[in-house]
Amino acid sequence: MKNKIFKIFGALSISFLMFSCQNLDRPELGDYPKDANQPGGPLKFYVAFDGTTSNPLMNAVDSIRAKFPSDNPLASIDGAKGKAAQGANYKYIKYSSANDFAKEAKSFSLSVWVKKGELKTDHIFSMPAPSSYHWSAASMFLLTEGTAAQPVVKFFVKDKTSEKWFEWTGANAVTGLYDNNWHHLAFVYDAGTSKMTLYKDGVAHTNAPEWTGHGNVVLEPTKITGLKIGAGPQEFTAQQVSQGASDWLKNSWNGGIDQFRLYATALTAAEVNTLYTKKK
Repeated sequence: MKNKIFKIFGALSISFLMFSCQNLDRPELGDYPKDANQPGGPLKFYVAFDGTTSNPLMNAVDSIRAKFPSDNPLASIDGAKGKAAQGANYKYIKYSSANDFAKEAKSFSLSVWVKKGELKTDHIFSMPAPSSYHWSAASMFLLTEGTAAQPVVKFFVKDKTSEKWFEWTGANAVTGLYDNNWHHLAFVYDAGTSKMTLYKDGVAHTNAPEWTGHGNVVLEPTKITGLKIGAGPQEFTAQQVSQGASDWLKNSWNGGIDQFRLYATALTAAEVNTLYTKKK
């Protein structure tokens, strides 16, 4: 009996020491481990643009990384929090996928910080697809255009059954967007209501366009050929670049971009406000 007790005590002691050593071997990494959910969590894709090659959680979750700025052509600038990327003509970052976002996103949310001064039609992000899938060669994209007084924001989604343009324009314009200051934008599609809510700096826009009767989004991962941050779904040819061409489905984002996140869930107003107030 005594030997059995000693064996149990010894096993518990070894387990405690192993657990303690594991904790000691895992230094605190600031906010990033909290933000970068475990695989299977609602946060499917995250790029902070603070990039270091030594900490994958600084740039994205689930093993997708942007080794910023060594493997992309965008300049590093001061961001809403830490560093950010400065978009430029014909330049963007492309990933092979957005992890399992397309597979899991029945409801979804996009959160991003942007800084915009120059006015032209350009894209914050896109998910390209073959032109045989849709004439736009996309499954999803987010673009801005218009003027400083009347900004236009359009979020396009093509899924297995139909397509939808969520638009904020005219009387529903997102005012104060093109003032060359950092602004937080969040787009939340709720399958329960079939509506998309746009938040600017933590405040919900009064217009929430409805994808009437649509419910769950059913994206098709096998049709999506990548994820582009800072450009439209289509590509310029080398000749078009040399000619200084512009095309609304190809243009790059000419502004700052920071803290890009994709969630396979509809964030609550409180969760969006936390992203804004804590500059996440």
